[in-house]
Amino acid sequence: MPEGGYKIRDQKGVYYLTFTVVNWIDVFTRKRYKDMLIDSLNYCQKEKGLQVYAYVIMSIHIHCVLSSSKNNLSDIIRDFKTHTSKKILKSIKEEEGESRKDWMLEQFKNKGLNNKRNKEYQFWKQDNHPIELYTNYFIDQKINYIHNNPVEAGIVEKPEEYIYSSAKNYSGEDGLLVIDFL
Repeated sequence: MPEGGYKIRDQKGVYYLTFTVVNWIDVFTRKRYKDMLIDSLNYCQKEKGLQVYAYVIMSIHIHCVLSSSKNNLSDIIRDFKTHTSKKILKSIKEEEGESRKDWMLEQFKNKGLNNKRNKEYQFWKQDNHPIELYTNYFIDQKINYIHNNPVEAGIVEKPEEYIYSSAKNYSGEDGLLVIDFL
């Protein structure tokens, strides 16, 4: 581990990050919540200068390789997590058909009450475990790991079959997001 813990030290660097839902709650089994993440990443790309090199949305977390040449990467990540947590929590509260609504909200509320940085609910774990990617070998290793997550989980046989991943882009097809290739 780098001295002083995992932090984004170079705001223009390329980082492998993981955003995890608190208590490992499998929120992203629902398409509507995954689509909210895609919409927010797309917004951050267009409006904040976020560069997305690879990503995968799994049931309890997102792995991604990101950077920003335009804005502070830490600020973009903070805004992304704040926005998506509010939007997803609102959807859980208001939309019909969420069978785990009461249980999930109770989990998020309990986590939020035990964290001074939150007013009420906590959706994302606060640590993103950023790892700066320096070499092509390390970049390729992390991108392959990201793309193989759905295969290892038994969701698909080939990485490019999973639509909530940049593997489609890397196989020459159009994915849900425009990707910046490294």
